[in-house]
Amino acid sequence: MKIDEAQKLVDEWIKTYGKRYFNELTNMAILTEEVGEVARVMARTYGEQSSKDSDKKVELADELADVLWVLICIANQTGVDLTKALKRNIEKKTERDKTRHINNPKL
Repeated sequence: MKIDEAQKLVDEWIKTYGKRYFNELTNMAILTEEVGEVARVMARTYGEQSSKDSDKKVELADELADVLWVLICIANQTGVDLTKALKRNIEKKTERDKTRHINNPKL
């Protein structure tokens, strides 16, 4: 699935099954909550924190998809074309960092 297809699919889902998009500030809070859930999975799976029984059912892929969903909602409701935005961002990073990482002795 391409990014623009995902944006259309989420928009169609909201219009079909949801009443409307939550407002932008609510979606920002939800995005923060979802990122926290990714952090919990990462800390318990790859970090030193132990898992509770209830954590063992949670999958990283599902939590990342939740983050992507809310991010797409925010993009849709604010008129951001994520395909164009990502292309511009990659170009910016390429120009800015084309030698930064390669020449980093810490890496």
